Amino acid sequence: MSGKGAEGGLFRGKDNSTMSKELFLKAEQHRKSSEYGKAIVLYQKALAYFKKNSDIEGVLDCTISLADTFRAKGEFLKAKKYYEDGLEIADALHDRTAQADALIGLGLSLRALGNWKDALKLIGKADKSYRALHDKKGEAFSTWARGGTYRIKGDIKKALNDLQAALKKFKALKDQSGVAYSYCGLGGSSRIAERFGDSGKYYTLANQLFNKLKDRFGLAYSYCGLGNVHRMKGDYNNALRYFKQAEVLYKKIGDRVSYAYTLWSVGTTYKMLGEKEKALRSFRESANFFRQTKDPRGQIYCILGIGEIDYLSGRKFKANKAFLKALRLAEKYRFSVEHGYAKRLLTAYEQGKGLPINFP
Repeated sequence: MSGKGAEGGLFRGKDNSTMSKELFLKAEQHRKSSEYGKAIVLYQKALAYFKKNSDIEGVLDCTISLADTFRAKGEFLKAKKYYEDGLEIADALHDRTAQADALIGLGLSLRALGNWKDALKLIGKADKSYRALHDKKGEAFSTWARGGTYRIKGDIKKALNDLQAALKKFKALKDQSGVAYSYCGLGGSSRIAERFGDSGKYYTLANQLFNKLKDRFGLAYSYCGLGNVHRMKGDYNNALRYFKQAEVLYKKIGDRVSYAYTLWSVGTTYKMLGEKEKALRSFRESANFFRQTKDPRGQIYCILGIGEIDYLSGRKFKANKAFLKALRLAEKYRFSVEHGYAKRLLTAYEQGKGLPINFP
């Protein structure tokens, strides 16, 4: 889900050349179809035309849309740069809606890079703006964004509260896409809270809605979620079937981060099945993507997963080093859930029993 203003494909620019307008609208269509690579090429062409025409409003639209698309692809540093540029232009134009859209996108990019603290501040600022503008869709979006940020922080109670509130707001607006993404957020947070029945219910509802909406990114997200629900129930064959569906879609879309989390889930499933070599391959591939996208939370999960495989393969000293490294990283970024997981593995290591662990 992307920012409120850009989400609707709004076109603020006036007196633009036909070429730049057509390129922009074609790019919007590609983005809505989760064809992010094609969208980026067209946005960049449109941006060049807008700059040539000195069309500052067109430049603003294109800049925020590019930021949203890079974020959807998992290229968070590029997204951050475009959001910062967009914020500067929006400030110059005194465009408060665009300012809020850029702030929230910037917050979501920082969140993905592990900086949930600043993300919460930026999302809070955007939320204030949307409220002042009586922008109900913006309010719903900022509530959803804040809920997901609390989940990454590890405050699952606040995450569930915000995501429930976002769901209510999107339902009132009859915004099906917002409803579906809220269900996905609730599915993930319910899993971390070990409410696996709720998690399955939310992901199933999301999956049905995304099918109707023909949202490929959302479908992949819900397939991965359903895979994790089956994994937590010990139904590993069905888990792998759902992960495969998610993998195929994420590969087509080109979203490296979501693909990496799916690979981690696949690795964890193989770990629980005792297929150590397959698990290790998935964890290593996943870790490589997380390094590329600078996602510290994902890196922690892979360090822990590889550490468990080392332990189960008799490389106990190496495993202990990995668990300690993950603990330090979780402390550095103040991820409370992952910190708890690292401590749990260190305890299991010291006691010499209880591994492998099927983490949510």
